Amino acid sequence: MGTKAVPPARPFSVTSEVGTLRTVLLHRPGDELRRLTPRNNDQLLFDAIPWVERAQQEHDIFAEVLRGRGVEVLLLADLLVETLAASGAGRSMGITAAVDARRIGHSLANDLKAHLRGVPAPALAGILMAGMTFDELPFGSDAASLVRRMHHGTDFVIDPLPNLLFTRDSSFWVGPKVAITSLALPARARETSLTDLVYAFHPRFLGVRRAYESHTAPMEGGDVLLLAPGVVAVGVGERTSPAGAEALARSLFEDNLAHTVLVVPIAQSRATMHLDTVCTMVDTDAVVMYPAAQDSLHAFTIRTEEDGTVGMRGPDPFLPAAAQAMGIDRLRVFDTGRDHVTAEREQWDDGNNTLALAPGVVVAYERNENTNARLSDAGIEVLTIPGSELGSGRGGPRCLSCPLLRDEV
Repeated sequence: MGTKAVPPARPFSVTSEVGTLRTVLLHRPGDELRRLTPRNNDQLLFDAIPWVERAQQEHDIFAEVLRGRGVEVLLLADLLVETLAASGAGRSMGITAAVDARRIGHSLANDLKAHLRGVPAPALAGILMAGMTFDELPFGSDAASLVRRMHHGTDFVIDPLPNLLFTRDSSFWVGPKVAITSLALPARARETSLTDLVYAFHPRFLGVRRAYESHTAPMEGGDVLLLAPGVVAVGVGERTSPAGAEALARSLFEDNLAHTVLVVPIAQSRATMHLDTVCTMVDTDAVVMYPAAQDSLHAFTIRTEEDGTVGMRGPDPFLPAAAQAMGIDRLRVFDTGRDHVTAEREQWDDGNNTLALAPGVVVAYERNENTNARLSDAGIEVLTIPGSELGSGRGGPRCLSCPLLRDEV
C-alpha cells in the first residue's frame, strides 16, 4: 500500500486583524523571567516580579484555547533550538548579536564566543534567551580582564530577554511578507536578532521575503493594526517614531502590500506604549477602544494616488478616517468600562488588547469583566484567559501573539 501524501503547508500570509487565525507564533515564558529582581525589573520593563510557574500555566491555557479553536501554535523557543541545531550561520548570527565586545572587552568577548560555538543547541538557545551572569562564565577568571574584575558576579555578561513573550513586537506580517522591526528600548533591542535568525534559517520559513528591514528607524509590531486588506494603521509614540512609520508606509507601497497607511500619534506613556494598548479590532467593522482616546486620536492619512504618487492629508479624527480608508460607513466602537475609573483600570489591565481568532471571536484577559461584558452583549464571542502574571509586563493576548497565517476576509 502506498502512503497518503501530506498536503504542503499553506504559505504564511496575514491581511487583516480578524481573518480566521490558522497559525500563530508564541513564546512560553521561561528562565528569562527568573532573571527579574526588584533591582532590575524597571530597567527590563516589568511593573512587578512575575510568579514564573503561574505565568507559564497562564500561557499554557492561552495556547490551549488557541489550539482548541484549530490554531497551529508555533513556540519561539522550539523554533530557535531547531534553527541553532540545523544552521551554522544561524548559530553564528545569534552568538554575534548576544556578545557585545564594546561592553565586555574584546578578550572576554572572543573567549565567550569561542565557548558558545560548542554549546549544544538547547543550552545555547537558553543562554540567548535567559542571558548569562559573570558567575556563570564557563572558564576561569582572567587576570587581564578589567571588565570581569570590575563587575559583580551577578551582573549580566549577556542580558536576558524577559519581554520575549510579547512576540507581536519583534516581527509582524503584512500579506505574504514579514517585517522585522527595530525595537526602541535597549532592554528589548536584541529580541529581533532571535526572530530574525528563525525567519532566515528555519525550514518553515524557507523563501519568505521581508516587507520592512530593521535598523531603518524605531518600529514595533504592537503599533501596527491591519484594519482591512490594503489599509494599515501605525501608532507613533513611545516605541515607534515618525521616521519608522514613514519608512514602513513607503515599503508597503513599494511592495503593493497596502494602498493606505494611517499614522496615529499616541501619548508617550507606559499605559499607552503601543496603539494596540488603546485599540484593537474585534470584527471586520468593530474595535474595542479606550474611551479617553476615542475623540482625541487623530490620524495622518498617507495613500498612493492613481497616478502613482504618494499623497498625505490630516490630521483628521481617527475613527472617521479609518472607516473611510476601509470603505465602510463607520466603525462600531466598544469601550472599556461604563465610567472613567473602570475604563482606566481595565485599560491598564489590557482590556483593549484582544486577539481576534475570527470575525466576532476574541481572546481577552478574564479580569476585564466590564469590557468583556460589553463585547458579549454586542454579540462578540469572548474567550477569557487568566493573566495576573502574564500581564505584569503590560501586555494582553494580542501582545503575546504574532499571527503568521489568517484566512482572507
